[in-house]
Amino acid sequence: MLDTHAERDRIEDGVRAALPRWGLDPDAEMRLITVSDNATYRVQDGRDGDVVLRVHRSGAHCRAEIKSELAWIEALRADDVITTPRPIPLAEGGFIADVAGVGASHHVVAFEFMPGREPSPDEDLVAWFRHLGTLHARLHAHARRWKRPEGFARKVWNFESTLGAKPLWGDFRNALGLDDQGRVLLERTARMLKDKLRPLEQPDGFGLVHADLRLANLLVDGDRFALIDFDDCGFSWFLYDFAAAISFLEHEPYVPALKAAWMEGYRAERPLPGDVSAQLDVFVMLRRILLTAWAASHGERPAAQALGPAFTDGTVALAEAFLSRHG
Repeated sequence: MLDTHAERDRIEDGVRAALPRWGLDPDAEMRLITVSDNATYRVQDGRDGDVVLRVHRSGAHCRAEIKSELAWIEALRADDVITTPRPIPLAEGGFIADVAGVGASHHVVAFEFMPGREPSPDEDLVAWFRHLGTLHARLHAHARRWKRPEGFARKVWNFESTLGAKPLWGDFRNALGLDDQGRVLLERTARMLKDKLRPLEQPDGFGLVHADLRLANLLVDGDRFALIDFDDCGFSWFLYDFAAAISFLEHEPYVPALKAAWMEGYRAERPLPGDVSAQLDVFVMLRRILLTAWAASHGERPAAQALGPAFTDGTVALAEAFLSRHG
């Protein structure tokens, strides 16, 4: 998606033609914000506030999965669990529009624009992670008690769908620049992770999670702390949410401080098992290898290209350290 100028122009023409379906001016200013798995646009029409449009990669989620994501967001907002942008319905009802791309159509959804900035790794993140732990606990408590609507469908993020036989983000063995020695090391690490994760897939620790609350999906505006982008939400270990939160920071020396702050914030809302610190390390390693697989299977994306073989080298180094501590 948006890998060529022709594809980008085709999609943007389709999105612009669909703007009136959300009550937006078809001549409104429309600016691309980011491209990863999906593309997001900010639309400024000067009437009722800005709108963010998310154009889904073709085939990534079916309509039922997107509808389910939006249902959870609406429930979280209605129950005042977190702050997150409001999904905007179409004028004719429903939330999902389709626009033509090159050879495929794309689902498009709209959200209210919410001002804010992404926390920077250069600032003191400890306080933010303490607050994030509290918010994760609230999300998980809501997921446990919420009665999901009929037809609710989201992907399952377990070992088989991450590093196992049916990986949603590709095979980590195809990681960019991975040599034979590194491949053997990651395979050994994956086997250990599988053994350690098997007893953790229990009903009290496995449920609906955001699954991608890294810094890029947090919006800070003064004292307001908003969560965005539920596109990867699905069923996984609750502790996986911490691993997602430190995506691309796994090598930093301050990670233990972030982990301690997150656990403190979480325990202010919900209990955690006493041995959770070591369990979190398992999920951090799982997530890092998963991100390495994503970079390999999405090599046409600018975000994946920016990571390159250096990210794979870092993953191998982290896996070696993990094996030395937990092997």
